[in-house]
Amino acid sequence: MENHDYTQDEAYMKHALQLARQGEGHVNPNPMVGAVIVKDGRIIGEGYHQKYGELHAERNAFRNCIESPKGADMYVTLEPCCHYGKTPPCTEAIIESGIKRVIVGSADSNPLVAGKGIAILREAGIEVTEGVLQQECDELNKVFFHFMKTGKPYVMMKYAMTMDGKIATHTGASKWITGETARQKVHEDRGRFMAIMAGVGTVLADDPLLTCRVEGKKSPIRIICDTHLRTPVESQIVKTAKEMPVIFAVSQSADAERKALFVEKGCEVWELPEKDDVVDLNLLMQRLGERKIDSVLLEGGGTLNYTALKSGVVNAVQAYIAPKIFGGTEAKTPVEGRGVCLPEEAFKMKNTKVSFWGEDILVEGDLIQPNIEK
Repeated sequence: MENHDYTQDEAYMKHALQLARQGEGHVNPNPMVGAVIVKDGRIIGEGYHQKYGELHAERNAFRNCIESPKGADMYVTLEPCCHYGKTPPCTEAIIESGIKRVIVGSADSNPLVAGKGIAILREAGIEVTEGVLQQECDELNKVFFHFMKTGKPYVMMKYAMTMDGKIATHTGASKWITGETARQKVHEDRGRFMAIMAGVGTVLADDPLLTCRVEGKKSPIRIICDTHLRTPVESQIVKTAKEMPVIFAVSQSADAERKALFVEKGCEVWELPEKDDVVDLNLLMQRLGERKIDSVLLEGGGTLNYTALKSGVVNAVQAYIAPKIFGGTEAKTPVEGRGVCLPEEAFKMKNTKVSFWGEDILVEGDLIQPNIEK
């Protein structure tokens, strides 16, 4: 095996990562992937997975080649696929091209690939280097890896609050807690997730559209948890159902005539059994996974947020903190319900990060599931 410059490998993989990110929000439930072809120290082709159902990164890189890739190196952020799906296997294209070495960031957790792609390349006499910038490549596709492992969407719970932990004043007024910069970041995140979920309380209080207002990004599928179907028919969510998909998760006991009316307006109505007086969120996630919805941005009120945490469906949390204080014992907080009994039962985070968006602070982290009674 030849000796290779690992620093150079990292530099080309960083470029492949930058390419991969351009597919964000357009490739779900597929992963974001970037590929770079290097020959004699020059990039001769590059590409990324642009849209679900279209060519994968490797084939786009070959298509964009300015000269023959024979004898070149290929850098790819994720193990090349080796199965027939929406497109033919990328391993075939790599072998046929005459590429002599493939440098891989992440291994693919899709059971149809999972190490087989690398094995096929090696059997064909191609040198494979694994794990270059693996941490960055894994982080890029944590939604995809979670979905492949569990068959359920990755759920990010997001809320904005004041320094004293309020999401609205005692009158219910909540616009706006954070500034323009933070709100723009939220819209960009909406464009990254396949779905956005809120409760009927949010709909009744704010009459939101729950869309993404960023040019070039698509709006997520809207999911409303509304056990007894109390959403007003004249709400913006219902009025726009024929243009932008909306799913109402309701109890099996919800009024049949009302359900028919919502379907007539263009809404999907999913009947689910109740658990603790609300729709069973675990069953909802299972059904969303079957629908190939790989990610959900949860923008709920205090009731839905607590139910989601208690149900164990939340994977990560984003908390925007505005430098202001509302006060008030009647003012709403981000997580209501009964809460935990003891501090050691708290919902805890790991891998926490802090960033500033204008004057507002964003604290985010991955949720560690606590051992409390579900």
